[in-house]
Amino acid sequence: MGKSSKDKRDAYYRLAKEEGWRARSAYKLLQLDEEFNLFEGVTRVVDLCAAPGSWSQVLSRVLIKGEKFGRAGLQEKQAATRSYVLGQSKPSSPLSNAEKDGTTVSKEEGEDKSPKPREGHHTLLPVDLVISDGAPDVTGLHDLDIYVQSQLLWAALNLALCVLKPGGKFVAKIFRGKDVDLLFAQLKIVFKRVRVAKPRSSRASSIEAFVVLPVPPPKEAAKRGEESKAARRVRDDGVVELDLGSESEDGEDDEDAEEGGQRWIAPFLACGDLSAYDSDATYNLPKDRVSLDPVQPPTAPPYKRALEMRKLAGGAYGKTKGRESKDAA
Repeated sequence: MGKSSKDKRDAYYRLAKEEGWRARSAYKLLQLDEEFNLFEGVTRVVDLCAAPGSWSQVLSRVLIKGEKFGRAGLQEKQAATRSYVLGQSKPSSPLSNAEKDGTTVSKEEGEDKSPKPREGHHTLLPVDLVISDGAPDVTGLHDLDIYVQSQLLWAALNLALCVLKPGGKFVAKIFRGKDVDLLFAQLKIVFKRVRVAKPRSSRASSIEAFVVLPVPPPKEAAKRGEESKAARRVRDDGVVELDLGSESEDGEDDEDAEEGGQRWIAPFLACGDLSAYDSDATYNLPKDRVSLDPVQPPTAPPYKRALEMRKLAGGAYGKTKGRESKDAA
């Protein structure tokens, strides 16, 4: 498959190369931020399973450099095109590299204003946001892939609850299988609000989605845990039923809950503007367009060994030598 063919079939893959993102998954985080305003008031973030680094790029360009994307970026560009006059009484010096990168150094000669930690004292500051776009190498066995992904989610969640401050947010990838209700029920034990979102840049044919979980205060989380334990009931056949109650803050019953509150449906949101590209559509490219190489090729992909074996078999795709032998016969 040529570069232009993939560029036509995947608009976000093409845009990622043009805009300097390491992977198309950067648009997933940007579209999640448009819906949930994830970066508001955020100063410390933990990015789990960061490779190839596209989500870290988003954090750097949004939180450090102050860039804006999506609707906010469009409004900023429109405001920049308006006519205005900039006046200053003294000539200004060009920006330093530190200021261009979003960091500001304010230090007089001979004076260090940066705070110094005391000897023998280590302060672990809580973070505002934990994100995880990690996923296992899929095997094609959907039940196994969903199970491994759920274990990866629990590992990320355990770490997030240790470092997040009360009121922080946790965003992680999930696979929506047939038994995803069990996953939502387990999350609902600790979190008061569970939101599930699918960005427009995520293919409709993919079962991936993202959970957005605000971390409650410790006392509230403990209280919810005790209430959930009291609401458990083990049937004669060994099945554990959970009385999840309602998610509404005013105490009214949720319309989506069945009688007895034993089933709860997580709100599912589609992120991204309707004018954005469709990840499953094919778009025509200009005739004079030159296909670009990826910003960051995979360093150790799981299919690396398969590609090497294909090349040894003959040709880049392992088909050249076979065709030549058939033609000769």
